[in-house]
Amino acid sequence: MSKELARLREEVEEWEGFQKAVHDLYELVALAEEGEETLEPSFLEELEQETLALESRLRKREFELLMSGEHDAKNAILAIHAGAGGTEATDWASMLLRMYLRWCERHGFKTEILDMTEGEETGIKSATIRVEGPYAYGYLKAERGVHRLVRLSPFDANHRRHTSFALVEVMPELEDDIDVVIDPKDLRIDVFRSSGAGGQNVQKNSTAVRIVHIPTGIVVSCQNERSQLQNKETAMRILRSRLYELERQKHEEEQARLKGKHVEAGWGNQIRSYVLHPYQLVKDLRTGYETGNTDAVLDGEIDEFIDAYLRFAEAAA
Repeated sequence: MSKELARLREEVEEWEGFQKAVHDLYELVALAEEGEETLEPSFLEELEQETLALESRLRKREFELLMSGEHDAKNAILAIHAGAGGTEATDWASMLLRMYLRWCERHGFKTEILDMTEGEETGIKSATIRVEGPYAYGYLKAERGVHRLVRLSPFDANHRRHTSFALVEVMPELEDDIDVVIDPKDLRIDVFRSSGAGGQNVQKNSTAVRIVHIPTGIVVSCQNERSQLQNKETAMRILRSRLYELERQKHEEEQARLKGKHVEAGWGNQIRSYVLHPYQLVKDLRTGYETGNTDAVLDGEIDEFIDAYLRFAEAAA
């Protein structure tokens, strides 16, 4: 409750601060109108800058109003899985990981790689990261689904065009008060040595943890922390988030079926295409939003895609 109170207090203070800034700007405009003939150019520049800053703050507040879901304000667990295609797919998964890490960096979100499995030649087979910050889940939920890449392969001696796929999962990081029932008898817990960096203790002892939820087949692992207990606690949090997300998906599919909408699950649920050859285009297949600036997108500039999806989802609700 104290966390929720702090979040709400911060939100109210932000709106009150915005209201005061608007009032101050009106006063500046009134001064400008009174002495229009004697205004210094620097004053007009300041007025313009203040107006643009307020517009930017307003767009941000409007954007957050689109995120009114139960868990939108929470931290996020984001997982990336390479699809079929060997080296091409693992390289594509690593490109997506970099894209999301860059996006988080731009927005001041704190990230922590909880688990990562490297590809046999390059890239990653899978990675799970924790994203900490206000509305992290509300923003990133727009990214869940299958992402498709079309390009001339740097790994093909004949420079042929290849198509690769990667699945992005996004779940809210749940607090302990969220009711997700997990029967200990349904779990198989394995421990093993960490394969990544982390110091001598991590390398010498079996600190990494893998948990299998037998009824659903969900597998989660964590090897980021220095102790087995910490990794187990983190893996259990991820499992609870995955189970919650699974129930959410089932509910949405049932609602769509009752409404007569076409429901397409799994790897067929492609949301976005990134084409680097024979032309350059990134297009979201749900909203129709597209851009030819593929370099910027792969460098983390995905705000327009997120904004388009949130407005699309709000209109469809």
